[in-house]
Amino acid sequence: MRKLRKNIAAGLVLAALCCAITCTLMSCKHANATSSKNNAVSIDNTTSAATSETVNESPSEQSQLSGDNSIPKGARILMNAYPNFVKGYKNGKLVMSDGSTIVYDDGRKKSFVQLLDETDPEDMFLFNYDLKSWTPSNKMNDAGRSRCEALFKKMYGSSAAEVGRTLVPVRWPFGKATNGGGVDMSTKTVKFTKVNGANKQLEKVVAELEKHPELHKYLAQSGSFYWRPVRGAKRLSAHSYGMTIDIGVKYSDYWRHQAKDENATVAYRNKYPHEIVEIFEKHGFIWGGRWYHYDTMHFEYRPEILMNASGK
Repeated sequence: MRKLRKNIAAGLVLAALCCAITCTLMSCKHANATSSKNNAVSIDNTTSAATSETVNESPSEQSQLSGDNSIPKGARILMNAYPNFVKGYKNGKLVMSDGSTIVYDDGRKKSFVQLLDETDPEDMFLFNYDLKSWTPSNKMNDAGRSRCEALFKKMYGSSAAEVGRTLVPVRWPFGKATNGGGVDMSTKTVKFTKVNGANKQLEKVVAELEKHPELHKYLAQSGSFYWRPVRGAKRLSAHSYGMTIDIGVKYSDYWRHQAKDENATVAYRNKYPHEIVEIFEKHGFIWGGRWYHYDTMHFEYRPEILMNASGK
């Protein structure tokens, strides 16, 4: 009987040990599966035609990836600024919502003009948009003038017709409009894209500006959507994408009135009250008056540039 008890006790110990080992192995397997999933870089249930890789990540994992320090800062900012389009980053490329990819950094050494005309996504973050200084501190600091056309065409449209289908009227009740592109003289509205909620942000700007009658004389609209190249350049104007508005041409200053060459030295000029600028910036718009190559009537919806701004 004593020997039987010892055998039973030994058996129970052995069974408990086996159970513990099994549980440990199952736990490790689950942890490894979870770790592998969290380390994935592409996001959303999308099949990439460019990379032939299937993407299978949840929205919560997208949020984790946009904070992943192994991803370049600019790519993380783009994922946060444009979550409906920029879904991930893999093998040096932005992964878009339709499964296509855009090379983040082409690795080329570029002149100042090439940074404007041949922009990759990384180039857009070369300079910081300075919220503290009202006079551009660096001759070449034009933060926001560089736009990756592949990215912007993917989001807003690759032709005038495609962009045109995204435009909606936004009420602009200030002053007598100048007949620029996208202006409806009869209804006091401006055509603005609904992509990325840009029209909703402009509506918020209008609501705040209405509270400041002392600023209204500066606000007559001078144009929004107009598919065209930048004056004197090959690249498309921001107006081509329907997320830009010009106001108060009567009070505007433009660097090309002093020089034609992008590398020329120009004297800074501005007549617009800073209160107008601060209202636009609050709602995701950058101001052309903060550029060395200034265009003071120009306001452009660029939340990613403000996310990378200095002087906050």
